[in-house]
Amino acid sequence: MKKILVAYSTNSGSTAEVAQTVGDVLAKDGAEVDVRTIKDVTSLEVYGAVVIGAPMIMGWHIPAVNFVKKHEQALSRLTVAYFLTAMSLTQVEHQDFGGISISVDPRLAKPPKTPGRLSFRENYATVKNYLPTALKAAPMVKPVSVAFFGGKLDIMRLRLWQKLFVMIVVQAQPGDYRNWTFIREWADDLSTRL
Repeated sequence: MKKILVAYSTNSGSTAEVAQTVGDVLAKDGAEVDVRTIKDVTSLEVYGAVVIGAPMIMGWHIPAVNFVKKHEQALSRLTVAYFLTAMSLTQVEHQDFGGISISVDPRLAKPPKTPGRLSFRENYATVKNYLPTALKAAPMVKPVSVAFFGGKLDIMRLRLWQKLFVMIVVQAQPGDYRNWTFIREWADDLSTRL
């Protein structure tokens, strides 16, 4: 069996911890797993499956978008999964994304204040807004699974424009919202798909 790669980008380190947890779960049954930052991956030749994770920062983190664009040909021939970390997600009916299995941390998804009528912020923070950023970056890549996890917000580790975006648009409160049980369950289920 070929190796599994868990490639990630991170803004302030919390997505790296999620990637390591996903890698640890995938390796528990004997699979050989490499967990690496996206910038450290130069080739996908030795891998049979790739999990790509990154935070949502005004769209999927730019290094992740650039990675899937650069490696689109290779990724299109591999089993691929994505995970996205976010501070806000609006609970709405999911649309079909071509049969991709979508997993959303129930602690992350919040119902809209007015059912059937989303505010700008609520509409922005939906799967139907977030996911196309990742899928359009490399249309030939068809992930078998995409997960949305809660993230961790440490305002002091953000750049000024990121602070403004988080405080004004997302209106997220600082704290650690990662649901380790849900992350491990998703990775465990993913191991059967990979």
